[in-house]
Order: sequence, then structure tokens, then C-alpha cells
Amino acid sequence: MNGATGYDATYAAWHRDPQAYWASAAEAITWDKPPERIFDPALGVYGRWFPGGWLNTCYNAVDRHVAAGRGAQPAIIWDSPMTGRVETITYTDLLGRVARLAGALAERGVTKGERVIIYMPMVPEAAIAMLACARLGAVHSVVFGGFAAAELAARIADAKPRAIVTASCGLEPGRVVKYKPLIDAAIGLSPHKPEAVLILQRPESPCDLIPGRDADLLDAMAEAAPHPCVSVAATDPLYILYTSGTTGVPKGILRDTGGHAVALQNSMSLVYGVGPGDVFWAASDVGWVVGHSYIVYAPLLAGCTTVLFEGKPVGTPDAGTFWRVCEQHGVKVLFTAPTAIRAIKKEDPEGALLRRHDLSKLEALYLAGERCDPDTVTWSERLLAKPVVDHWWQTETGWTITGNFRGLGLFPTRAGSGGKPAPGYDVVVLDEANQEVPHGQIGSLAVRLPLPPASLPTLFNADERFREAYLSAFPGYYSTADAGMIDAEGYVWVMSRTDDIINVAGHRLSTGAMEEVLAAHPDVAECAVVGVRDTLKGQVPLGLVVLKHGVTKSEGEIGHELIAMVRERIGPVAAFKDARVVPRLPKTRSGKILRATLRKIADGDDFVVPPTIDDPVILEEVGDVLKGAMR
Repeated sequence: MNGATGYDATYAAWHRDPQAYWASAAEAITWDKPPERIFDPALGVYGRWFPGGWLNTCYNAVDRHVAAGRGAQPAIIWDSPMTGRVETITYTDLLGRVARLAGALAERGVTKGERVIIYMPMVPEAAIAMLACARLGAVHSVVFGGFAAAELAARIADAKPRAIVTASCGLEPGRVVKYKPLIDAAIGLSPHKPEAVLILQRPESPCDLIPGRDADLLDAMAEAAPHPCVSVAATDPLYILYTSGTTGVPKGILRDTGGHAVALQNSMSLVYGVGPGDVFWAASDVGWVVGHSYIVYAPLLAGCTTVLFEGKPVGTPDAGTFWRVCEQHGVKVLFTAPTAIRAIKKEDPEGALLRRHDLSKLEALYLAGERCDPDTVTWSERLLAKPVVDHWWQTETGWTITGNFRGLGLFPTRAGSGGKPAPGYDVVVLDEANQEVPHGQIGSLAVRLPLPPASLPTLFNADERFREAYLSAFPGYYSTADAGMIDAEGYVWVMSRTDDIINVAGHRLSTGAMEEVLAAHPDVAECAVVGVRDTLKGQVPLGLVVLKHGVTKSEGEIGHELIAMVRERIGPVAAFKDARVVPRLPKTRSGKILRATLRKIADGDDFVVPPTIDDPVILEEVGDVLKGAMR
């Protein structure tokens, strides 16, 4: 099957009989006990996938490939320009290391259902720790190493982990980020205290260990007995991944075991067109959902070789590093964020560094994490002479909502569109009355329930919050909180967020959390944070503050203090570098800050004065301050 024909037939077959489609996909997974039903709408918040089935994700990702005689195949290639090291880990080697770390965790009381927080840089031990938790039936929660102590503490308090797996430090171009002080501070701030901390000692910055709590990770693995796989129910959780909430309180996205394994393995052939032995590289971080899905789980479930990269698209050492990695390791499909490609484009606009490398094995570039501007797509297509696919999905879904499907034969791409819905997703555009809008009209993008396998069944210990956050706006649908349209040919166009979550270089961050930090400054009376368009990162946060009367500090001094506070409490990942003093904030008569209007002013877009505004003169006052924010 090729092009639209292959896609149309497969999507129609899923739509006609979803349970038959997913029953067939489930046959690719090794079950300890096959599921009794494919889907049960009576279970959980909106139904549950594969109830009655029992399996182990680690077995499916590692053990079975060794059992099938493919133990000598590379499972993970660790490429670290930060250290100048490249390490290849075979499936047999990976099995031994995962089993021993599982044993070390078990010796410290980690059992089925217990939580483990993983706070790691991009090193093999990060993936090994995730798989070790899966092996035990424990629930991991990976926290991105760029988050500050307060953010980490909030996740410790919510997840209540038995143990933490971390490293002494992370490496960034030109600096070493010491993790141990952040871990110690976070545990100090959290009301919950984990019993054990396993620490990978990196030679760039070893750390002191607290007796009785801390242990050297590699020593603990060496001393531990290998632990077998623990069978869990398909509906048991595999991991929690926290995403920013609009209130600043993180939401624990729950991923179940059976649906995740089925959908993620299926996606490797369906979406990316790769299979056993192929080299797949998701240039992301294990702290984000892309790292979970497409650095660790999906490639290994499918028997691929996955690349784990510790570096940056530029600066380690230059804008040709991505192409060097693709050539050196024979990458078949590269998956990254548009931000990375924009950074490369900025440094190497004519592709001189790209042309130094043999990219004959690279067959496609996939982009996700934020809306990709058409210029970046066409630039990539021109220089690579390969298919460039922009696809749309979310932390909540775990895999593609819309895209283009190499396993079915690619249909024509349209720059600026996220492609067409994946089998499993009934995507619609709704108005405020919960009615579908005609093709070409903008509205709220939603997915008709049930969500497919691997999508979140709920939030961790928070069913009601799940309903309120995702299902209440449009009864019968999952609200994506994105606005967009579907054209007459079925292509989906994601235009913007409908809430105040901003997207910085593919990382969803809460403006509410940043506002809480700004509001804590003693000289700030009120504040707002909005996302401003940025040519490199997609969006960057802009802070607007109204000062208390009688403040004598200069505006510049206050701005520097606010930037430092956000960096300390949320972390460098927020990319918060612009805080401005305004005389007043525009509000409705009911007191709501007009954030959408502020964004339009800052971006230099046309806007209509909201009819509910309290004082339209404020827009002129703010406009004068924001002129320099326009990008």
C-alpha cells in the first residue's frame, strides 16, 4: 500500500472495528496471560484497555530479544560529545545491567507498585533505571535534570517514592550542573522522605554520600543479585510523568502497562517505518515524554537500536553534530524538536556542515514538540532531500495523534500541518457549544472518547482532577487544549494553545507556576506571564509586573532579581530572561487578566479590544512597554 490509499484503508479499518485493530496489534506483545477483553468501557474514568491481561514491559523490551537469539545486537548507543565517549550496549549486556539494578532496588525495599524517582542526565543508567523499575513492577517517575529543587520537591511529595536514582552531576556546554545539592535540598523541602538514594558518581564532579541513605549506584549493582521480571496487570501503572498544571501544581500523567506496550510497539512500524535492527534516534531527553516513548520504550519493544545522545544540536562542538551522529551510527529515522532544527539552521543556513556527512542511511526526519513553522520544514526538505514529517502529540497521549505514516506509505505533506489522525484517534474540531465546526474553521481540537491504548487513563491519585482538566470542557471528548482546524482533505492544523501553558523549545511549562514565583517578590503587587513568539524556541516567557507603591529599587534591579528567582525555583528550562515593569495590567471588569490580548500585543499581532475590558487605556500603556518584546 502506498500514500493516501494505504493510510485511508488502515484508518477506515480501525474506525470500523477498533477492538479488532488493537487485538491484532496486541499479538506483537508477549503476554504472561492474554487479555480477557480488548477494551472495557465500564472500567476506570472512560474505560480501560486489555483488562485481564498480564505482562512485563521490561521482558518485552529486553529479555525476549535475547531469548530470540538477538542478544549480540546493539540495544543502546550512548553518544556523549560532552565527555567525548561513545558506548554501545548490546541487548545481552543491557539485560544483565537492568536485572542487577532491579536487584539493587529490591534490596532497598522497592516492590511492585512502589514509586521510584529518576533524576538523571543523558547517560545509559537513566534508561537502565527506567527498565529496572519496569522489571520490578515498580512505577518510575523521571524528573528532568534541569528542574530546580522546589520543582523536584513537589514531585517527591506527590509521588512518595521509596527510592531515588540520580547522578552526581549533569553536563552542559561550558558548565557542570551538580545534582546532589539539588537532591538534598528537594528532600529537605518535601514532607515525604525517600529511604534510599542511589547515585551514579560521574568523574566530572563526584559527590559525598550520606551514610545510611545514599549508595554508589554502580557498587550497588555489582553487589546485587539479578532480579527476574515481575508480572503485572495490563491496567497497572508503568510510570508517572509530571507535566505543568495551569495552577502551578504538577499533574501526574499516568501510563498503564498493557496499552502502552501495544501502542508504542505498533507505532514504530506504523508511524516511523522501522523494525528490528534498525537504528532510531529521538534527540530528546529522558525527562520528557519523547524520551520515555522514543528513546527508551518504543525502540526497544520493537527490537531497534536506540541512540541516547548527551549533547546539544549546536555547540557540541558545532551545528553539524546531529549529522555526524546520523552518519556514524547509521541512523535510519531521526526524531527531534523543531527548535533543534531552527538552531542548526541559524548556525548553518546553507547546510555546509550537513554536506560534510554521508546521510545515505537516513530515510526520514520527524519533528514534534511544538508547531513547526513551514520555513523550517521546507529548509530541512531542501537540504536533506528526505521526507520531513511534522507530527502532533502530547505528554498525555504518549504517541502520535496526527502525523504521516511511513509504514503505510507516505501521503503528501503540507508544511504547517501536523498530518492526519493516527488510527486510534477520532480527531474533531469543536465550538463552544460542543458542536463540530465545518472544515477550515478554527476551534478547539478534541478526540472522541475512548482514547487509544497508551494514552493516559487518568492522573495519579486524581480521577476528579483528570475529569475536570481533560473531559469536562467537551463531554464525550478529550480536550487537547490546542486550537486548530481540519481542512477538506483531512489534514489537521494545530494553531495555538487554548490555555496558558507555553511551549518553550518543545517543553510545556506553566505560566501559572512562573507567576507564583514573581508574585513572591516583596516589591511585586501583581503580575502576569505570557508566551511570546521566538524564532528559535517557539515561545519564551515574558513577565509583566506591577510594583507596590513606594518601591525605590530600579526597574532593572527588580528585573534581574525576578529572573534569578524563576531560575532558582523552576530552573533554567523555563528560559525566563525578560521581566518588565508595567503601570497596570489589563483586566476584565470581573478582574481577570487579559492574557490572550497581552500575547497579541507582545507578538505585534492585530487584536480587538475586548468588550469586557475595565479600562482600554491600559492597553496603550502596556503596549509602550512591550514594543521591545516583539520578535
